[in-house]
Amino acid sequence: MFSGIVEETAKLVAIEKEQENLHFTLSCSFINELKIDQSISHNGVCLTVVKRDDKAYTVTAMKETLIKSNLGLLKVGDEVNVERSMKSDGRLDGHIVQGHVDQTAICKKVEEAQGSWYYTFEYDPNIGNITVEKGSVSVNGVSLTVVNSKEKSFQVAIIPFTYEHTNFHDFKEGTVVNLEFDILGKYIAKIIKQQLGK
Repeated sequence: MFSGIVEETAKLVAIEKEQENLHFTLSCSFINELKIDQSISHNGVCLTVVKRDDKAYTVTAMKETLIKSNLGLLKVGDEVNVERSMKSDGRLDGHIVQGHVDQTAICKKVEEAQGSWYYTFEYDPNIGNITVEKGSVSVNGVSLTVVNSKEKSFQVAIIPFTYEHTNFHDFKEGTVVNLEFDILGKYIAKIIKQQLGK
């Protein structure tokens, strides 16, 4: 379980393909605090640490994860948003993020707004996910508030701190991002769909 408050960006230093899996090796400032089997969010995807030394750690993404997320598009040298799992005695500064990406979206527009930025993302609504005005959404693992919610798109506003400390500063038109929609909204949408189907 995560909060969507990204700790930092990790640098991707190696990618190794093994059958249909990809092993990602990354470096970050808290490597020495990591343990094998620990869960870490990578661009919003919960992955398990499988190997670690003093300089880097490795996680593995299977085919299903690669299909549903943007991890298969990563290249060596890319910055990846990382967050360790939430502590039970800590504050929930963002919102409940499971690390289970629902689908990807495409960045359609980046607008500077006198020190902040507005990003417009478009996604396929046929999968069944929705956003609501002022609701929560996770974009590449970052907990954000939805503005200008539409049937297949929404915007988020980014402050300078988030811009500098996440990979949002690399986003441009055409960038593919991971989305995790609000868990309560997903349950409600499914219940309503089931009720209407009866």
